Amino acid sequence: MLERLNQALEYIEHRLDQRIDAAELARIAATSEYHLRRMFSALAGMPLSEYIRRRRLTVAGAEVLAGRGSLLETGVRYGYGSGEAFARAFRAMHGVGPGEARRDGAALVSQPRLTFRLTVEGSSSMRYRVVDRPDFSVVGPMTRVPLVHSGPNQAIIDFVRGIDPRVLERLEKLSDQEPRGIVAVCDDLDPSRAEGTELDYYQGVVTSAAAPEDTAVLAVPAGTWAVFTTSGPAPQAIQELWRDVFTEWFPSNPYRSRPGPEILRTDMSADRSRADAELWLPVEREQL
Repeated sequence: MLERLNQALEYIEHRLDQRIDAAELARIAATSEYHLRRMFSALAGMPLSEYIRRRRLTVAGAEVLAGRGSLLETGVRYGYGSGEAFARAFRAMHGVGPGEARRDGAALVSQPRLTFRLTVEGSSSMRYRVVDRPDFSVVGPMTRVPLVHSGPNQAIIDFVRGIDPRVLERLEKLSDQEPRGIVAVCDDLDPSRAEGTELDYYQGVVTSAAAPEDTAVLAVPAGTWAVFTTSGPAPQAIQELWRDVFTEWFPSNPYRSRPGPEILRTDMSADRSRADAELWLPVEREQL
């Protein structure tokens, strides 16, 4: 898988001044476009579209400093429809406009080329199972929140704190199938997975019962799920589980992620220093 991803990265480098089709990148990587975007974001720490943008502006910055052609020609070559659009994007990344950079020889920001490598630690085995599930529903309070790549998501924290504990107690009694108990569910993520894009966040239960009033319902179709479990210090154990799933498990197993909600069940210790967590991700077998 990583070898194919690196071939896709090489394709990007040769087409920075041309249109780059995500579907073609997925074909080179021998996977789906959805899984390519999900894997890239997890491995690189940024969305695929953001990496391409930053690589283009890195190369464009070098051309600006070298004095090759007009600023408008450089902007158009790297995908900007006007000098103003190029100047805005250039300043957002480099901190100065292209005219200033050419005139004053300013220091610019560089996005290095990425290469993915798999480091095998071998210190522990990942606990997982793959299950086929019929359709089910997630029932509970729901809100739209921004996607945050690192650090706490304050919007989620504020939302959960604002839920009446009695509501969650009633909901928990409706939990009648795995994963049991109150779960956190993320759905309808933007395909780019860019920082600040929005997603649906549910705090609820998986159930076959009718939804109480004033709760949202997410209907989840039948499909295959990979279920990962971990125990350890909170929140490090959960953060490391997400990391290991995408940097170790997917590259080493014949599965890819598919569109669908991502479900996390967490049981905290009394002092909230440790957590037992179960992560459900929708998957499908790779077509060999």
